[in-house]
Amino acid sequence: MNLVLRSAFVPALAGLLLSLLPIAAQSAKTASEKAAEGPKYPQVNLAPWYEVDASWPQRPAGVHFGHVPGIAVDRQDNVWIFTRTNNPVQVYSADGKFIRAWGDGVISNAHHLKIDRAGHIWLSDVGLHVVRKFTPEGKLLQTFGVPGEKGEDQRRLNMPTDVALAPNGDVFISDGYGNNRVVHFDQTGKFLRQWGTLGTGPQHFSIPHAIDMDSKGRLYVADRNNVRVQVFSQAGKLLDSWANVIVPWGFWISPKDEIWVCGSSPMPWRNDPKYPGAPLSCPPKDQIFMKFDPSGKATQLWTVPKGEDGKEQPGDLNWLHCVAFDSKGNLYAGDIIGKRAQKFVRKH
Repeated sequence: MNLVLRSAFVPALAGLLLSLLPIAAQSAKTASEKAAEGPKYPQVNLAPWYEVDASWPQRPAGVHFGHVPGIAVDRQDNVWIFTRTNNPVQVYSADGKFIRAWGDGVISNAHHLKIDRAGHIWLSDVGLHVVRKFTPEGKLLQTFGVPGEKGEDQRRLNMPTDVALAPNGDVFISDGYGNNRVVHFDQTGKFLRQWGTLGTGPQHFSIPHAIDMDSKGRLYVADRNNVRVQVFSQAGKLLDSWANVIVPWGFWISPKDEIWVCGSSPMPWRNDPKYPGAPLSCPPKDQIFMKFDPSGKATQLWTVPKGEDGKEQPGDLNWLHCVAFDSKGNLYAGDIIGKRAQKFVRKH
C-alpha cells in the first residue's frame, strides 16, 4: 500500500473502531444489567389471604361489644357473637345486618360459644360455672353444672371454658380455669367420666381453654399454658400432642377436618403489671391463625398485627380469642382487649 493510501486508511479505521466502542459498551452493560435483574418471577399470589371488612357488622344504636370470647357461624352463614356486655348474644347476617340479641340477666361472664347439629346454642359461662343449651331465640333447654356454685365433682364445674358435642348427643366440657379437667356427660346430663389435673405432664392440663371434635370423634383440647394441643379419644386416651407450635386460645373445625387454631406463637411467661396474675401469653406477642390436618401437620399460617391497647385499628387484633369461618371461606374473629368481632374476607 502506498503512502498516500495508508495515510488515508489508518485514520478511517481508527474512526470506525472508535464509533463501535459505545455500541460494544452498551451491549456489555445491557447483558450485565440483565444478569443482575435475574429471572422475571411471576407475581402470583398463591397463599390464601384475607382482608378486613371494616364496615362489618352494622350494629344498631344501643347494641355494643365488650370482650368477645365466643364466635360461631350457623348453616345460614349467620354469625353468632358472645360478648361481655349487655345483649351478650348477638346475631348478624354475613353482610352485617343485625338479626337479634338476647341474654341480658341470663349470662354472667361469657366465654366460648358452640352451635350443635340441630342449631341449638351452647354457651360457656365462667361466671356462673355452667354450660347451657338454648334455642336460637334464647329459651333455656339444659344446664350442665350448678348455677353459681363451683366445685369439682360429678355435678359442679369451676369456670368451664368450652364444650364439644358428639353426634350421639354426648357432651364434653373443658373445665377450665378452675379444675383443669375434661368432663364427659351423656345427652341427659348423666356424668360418665373425667380426666386431667393441673400440671405439665402428658395427662395434665394448665387451662384447658377450648375443646372441639372432628368427624372421627377425636377431641382436641387447647392446653393453653402448656403451649400445646392435646388430642384424645372419647374415653380420655391421649392420642397425640402438638407442642411448642402455638399458644392455643380457640378452635374451629371444618366439615373436612381442617383444624383451625387461633392464638399466639410460643413465648415466655409475662408478668405484666397491667395484667397481674394473667395466664401465659397475656398480653400475646403476636396474633396468629394456623390450620392443621388431623395428624398435626400445619398446612396454613396467617397472621394479623397485634393491636395496641386503646388504639386498635380495623384489621388488627388484641388478645385474639375465637375464630370461625362461613361457607365462602371468610374468617370471623373476636378479641378481648380490642372488644370487637371482625370479618376478614378471603381474597385468594
